[in-house]
Amino acid sequence: MTAMTLNSVNFGAAKAVNFEYVGLKVHQNITGARPHSVKFVPRALTVNAGEAQGGGPVKKLGKSDEECEAAVVAGIVPEAPPVPPKPAAPAGTPLATPLPLSRRPRRNRRSPVLRAAFQETSISPANLVYPLFIHEGEEDTPIGAMPGCYRLGWRHGLVEEVAKARDVGVNSIVLFPKVPDALTTSTGDEAYNDNGLVPRTIRLLKDKYPDLIIYTDVALDPYSSDGHDGIVREDGVILNDETVHQLCKQAVSQARAGADVVSPSDMMDGRVGAIRAALDAEGFQHVSIMSYTAKYASSFYGPFREALDSNPRFGDKKTYQMNPANYREALIETHEDEAEGADILLVKPGLPYLDIIRLLRDNSSLPVAAYQVSGEYSMIKAGGALKMIDEERVMMESLMCLRRAGADIILTYFALQAARCMCGEKR
Repeated sequence: MTAMTLNSVNFGAAKAVNFEYVGLKVHQNITGARPHSVKFVPRALTVNAGEAQGGGPVKKLGKSDEECEAAVVAGIVPEAPPVPPKPAAPAGTPLATPLPLSRRPRRNRRSPVLRAAFQETSISPANLVYPLFIHEGEEDTPIGAMPGCYRLGWRHGLVEEVAKARDVGVNSIVLFPKVPDALTTSTGDEAYNDNGLVPRTIRLLKDKYPDLIIYTDVALDPYSSDGHDGIVREDGVILNDETVHQLCKQAVSQARAGADVVSPSDMMDGRVGAIRAALDAEGFQHVSIMSYTAKYASSFYGPFREALDSNPRFGDKKTYQMNPANYREALIETHEDEAEGADILLVKPGLPYLDIIRLLRDNSSLPVAAYQVSGEYSMIKAGGALKMIDEERVMMESLMCLRRAGADIILTYFALQAARCMCGEKR
């Protein structure tokens, strides 16, 4: 708090009296005077507030409000700083007649304070969901294609990373497991093992951080020996309804462990409605569903697949993930997911699909999520490492763009770094 000393106080015959203001408390030091002998003369009070605050001296005249008003009415106007001179234009600037503009939008952008006052979109750590990779090992293994990201040991490294995120206001995470190859099968049965890696991790985190919001991934690809999101028939066709049956058991297992939001990312038809029915039948009406509503067969997923070693063993995912050339098709998926009971609609990838985020925002009242995927993250990291861009500025701009397009929450590997930036922490 600013300390302010009031001096030049006339107490008649009394000795000098110093009042020192610290916060709202007054500390008095009265020397050589009895209280009954002190006579206070109000107009002799001078407050050197300017000096106390580090500026030049500001002296009060000791006049009442009425006296100040009367002086101004009489034409005795107090001095004020002069109007600053108009800055000169550089030599050679042409003389131009002002344009007859009634509206000049730059007026609202001319200073940092005005720009902040009229900013339409904001972002905070509460808008971020932190994707975290986990594995059975004790050590944290760096992911080569994703600088700064690791496969975290579920008992130690993960808990430490969650603590760091919570310290800067990120209290939502989504888990992606690296399942041991020996546990993968063609039908992905490990996905609904109640003592599997994901359920164990959920129980551990909920025990330590009960208020942590845990999103889970509902899909078979980490558990499938074929690397696909669904069960593969011998001719290569991905079976839809049979896969949905497995996904329902997976979602219930995750809910039983304590998941707050289950997130089907598989893009099978009808899976949101089936999962909602399965959760409700088991008493998990409170568990939300974040559907990967518009998940495109994108080339931006490469680093993620390295992180989990989840590349398809053959073919691609184009028979169930959406064609990147399609726009209107996203509306079909949106309407279906809404009708089947989704609580949140997600678009993946993020930045290359801002138009799809806006499409969902304009056509649904549900919350919209965007996934800033591994390829987007790695490109920004690479550009920053090569000094081709300012990594921090591009990171923050990219997240703001996703918010501006209509995303309520953003799944991003930048969550911790961005939240630290928002909180003013140095990296």
